[in-house]
Amino acid sequence: MTSYFNELITSDKNQTVKLAKALLTQARQRKKLGLTVLEGTHLIDAALRSDYPFVQILVAESAQTHSEVQQILTRLPTYTPILTLSDALYTSIRSLGTGIDIMAIVTIPTPRLAAIHEDCLILNDVQDSGNVGTLLRTAAAVGINTILCTSATAQAWSPKTLRAGMGAQFALTVYEGLSNADILDYVKVPLFATSSHTDTLIYEHDLRAPMAWIMGHEGQGVCAELMQCATPIALPQPNGQESLNVAIAGSLCLYETLRQRQYS
Repeated sequence: MTSYFNELITSDKNQTVKLAKALLTQARQRKKLGLTVLEGTHLIDAALRSDYPFVQILVAESAQTHSEVQQILTRLPTYTPILTLSDALYTSIRSLGTGIDIMAIVTIPTPRLAAIHEDCLILNDVQDSGNVGTLLRTAAAVGINTILCTSATAQAWSPKTLRAGMGAQFALTVYEGLSNADILDYVKVPLFATSSHTDTLIYEHDLRAPMAWIMGHEGQGVCAELMQCATPIALPQPNGQESLNVAIAGSLCLYETLRQRQYS
């Protein structure tokens, strides 16, 4: 078996260890440095399948011989730095409670925004990382590749959002930190948004042409500036309760769009 490992790191004063801990816990540091952390073999595998570049790999000592770790290491570019941490040190910085103890530091992509003439998903101040990740995962599943996030939306590349998205980020082009004006200037397809202030159900709309779905803040919904430029649609809730959260509502909208185009 090939050995990929150097000396064992046991001190939390190590600069790479300190960096990984900061990236796992501090949104400010991720934004400042343009870096994030992938925890576990699934996310690292997703990055490898997308030929995504790695800055650093960190592995717990006890995970070195795990078959999935070995498979990942054989697929890494030869120049990728690999650091082995004592189990106690790795446990002290990880955010996952269980799983195979390997993580990767990667660069957060910053694509340049240009005019958008195809289907896209707009996340307008969606606050919860789990909701953002679920929506990204659903978008990737139905074939929507472009995501636009306004500035108050949870970070698309945070460790929590990456886990919720199951690595869908690597199949998407994600624009973050946008203003409402950016959205209105660059999105050249019709806007649609869920609303409780319309009686027109989603099934009454023709969704076969390129379009943009807007999903809004969990409590306040889509902001007025974007909503006034969008076609409002309603999801049926026969019992009268507005009980769908944004991730579920968004997933229903995306799949109804897919159904109309491919299965009607």
